[in-house]
Amino acid sequence: MKKMQNMSGFFVAAVTPFDEAGKFSASALHKLMDKTIAEGAKGFLIGGSSAECPLLTHAERVEGLEAAAKYQDRAKTKLIASVAAISTDEAVEYAKTAKELGYDAMISTVPYYYKFGMKAISEYYNTLREAVDLPLFLYNFPGNTGVELDIADNHIRGMLTDGTIAGVKQTSLNLYQMERIRDLNPELVIYGGFDEVYIGARILGADGAIGSTFNFTLPLFNQIEAAYSALDIPKAQALQKRANNIMQALVSCSLFPSIKHILKTQGVDCGGCRKPFPTLTEGQKAYIERVVKENM
Repeated sequence: MKKMQNMSGFFVAAVTPFDEAGKFSASALHKLMDKTIAEGAKGFLIGGSSAECPLLTHAERVEGLEAAAKYQDRAKTKLIASVAAISTDEAVEYAKTAKELGYDAMISTVPYYYKFGMKAISEYYNTLREAVDLPLFLYNFPGNTGVELDIADNHIRGMLTDGTIAGVKQTSLNLYQMERIRDLNPELVIYGGFDEVYIGARILGADGAIGSTFNFTLPLFNQIEAAYSALDIPKAQALQKRANNIMQALVSCSLFPSIKHILKTQGVDCGGCRKPFPTLTEGQKAYIERVVKENM
């Protein structure tokens, strides 16, 4: 399988905007897409972790996929649909929807909760790819799924090399594993999934990144990428430190509510997060606003 073209760069792991009634807001999503494309976004992951995927109903997930596909400047961007589900049949349903809507690719975490073995996990991805003719990305997020991918396992190595998988989102601090996946199959598109180790991922072969903070930090990450591309590593490190100062503040107050708050201060009101995510205090809001201002 040849490497997918035009899929490098920054992809925004888009939040799910809610209106005052707690309903999905397509207009706010389009406003977010306008803003981040202007800031340099290559594309979007729709319906992923940053979108509060596990807290959405099936209908809401489909509504989000449809809204992004109807974006007025669709030709300007790439769209990756999250089709993740514990049930293979449900994942196939989302994949078929993504295909019908004209998505460029689909992505899924490994099926979790039941502690499936590597053979069952590989069969999940094989079934998805056989059911729907759309490039499939593996979303490797062991911190949330509880599943440590064994890339020495023959079933996993097989799906990473036989054309089943088009790419990997490595949402893990294990960049050694990411580099070994790159070495196993140079034709894979590989994204760093943790914004806080962006330059480390790039040095070890990542083609780009899919980031939650990219909802508002792309102006800073453009500078990081420019410094890295110019081989000005000290500058890239200094800029990465600023990005990490922001990440530390966001995480300390709850990541996704904090991202949505900063977006609101920038004129893109995406509402709050679904419970049980907490509501930020006024003190937390002031703190993250200050840290963002100091480091952007």
